[in-house]
Formats: sequence, structure tokens, C-alpha cells
Amino acid sequence: MTVRYEDEPRPARAQQVRRLALYGSHGAVRRSREFTRGALTDWAWLPAPDEERRAVAQDVLVMVSELVTNACLHASGGPRELRLGWDGVLLRVEVVDLSPVAPVLRRPAHPGRPGGYGLRVVDRLARAWGSLPEGEGKAVWLEVLTPPARRAWS
Repeated sequence: MTVRYEDEPRPARAQQVRRLALYGSHGAVRRSREFTRGALTDWAWLPAPDEERRAVAQDVLVMVSELVTNACLHASGGPRELRLGWDGVLLRVEVVDLSPVAPVLRRPAHPGRPGGYGLRVVDRLARAWGSLPEGEGKAVWLEVLTPPARRAWS
């Protein structure tokens, strides 16, 4: 498991949580992106007033797609649930599946071959990421800081 942490503890904040039940892989990536876009709109990340904030929101959509795609490809039965939690400063994304096997950041395959880059993208864009056992499977999670000018409740 690859995880990056910051040393300072986070203060407890009120958190808004959204959940999307996913049953199998068919259409899961599209539905997850639409669900996430709706949450980001409700939480005033979108529409973004400037290029930096728009880029962060787009990064979140790409990372959600990558986590859900990995669950579709590597977990029997595909993803089971997408959870989004936002406390005004930190956005946490979790994708739950029934495979107990933790994701591994691998060396990139041959540069000319497609695939194998999803977790590398997550590793570069997320503040932190990892996986935790959940029931018989796991939750793969990532965290992203809210773009500075949009932070609420701080």
C-alpha cells in the first residue's frame, strides 16, 4: 500500500458525505463521474471561477474514474460503492469493492502500451491515497485539498 501523510493532525470538522451504490462494472465509471460532478457542483467547486480551481475539479474527476476503473478491472463483481466526503477543506473519495487485495503502485509498463498508469496518476495528483480493509473487501481512498480560494468553514 502506498500512502502519503502530512505530519500535522487535522482538526475535526463537520463533514458532508455522499454515497453512490454501484452494482457491477457496466456504466460504473460514467455514473461515478456524473455523481462526483454533481457533488462538486453542490459544494461550489464547479463551475470554477478560475483555471486553477477548474484544474483541481477536473483532477478529482479523473482520479474518481481511475479508482472506479481499477475496481472494474481487478475486483470480482466490480465496484460496490463510491463515497465522497468533504469538510470544507479536504475532499475524501473512497471506492469500495469485494477484493481484499490492496492496490500496488507498479512501475510503468512499456511507454508505448496503454494501461497501467491509473494509480500513478492518483499518486501524483492526490494529497494522500491508500486502501483499508472493509468487510471482505477493501476501500481504496484518496484525499485532495480544496483549492485555496474556495475553502469554506475554515
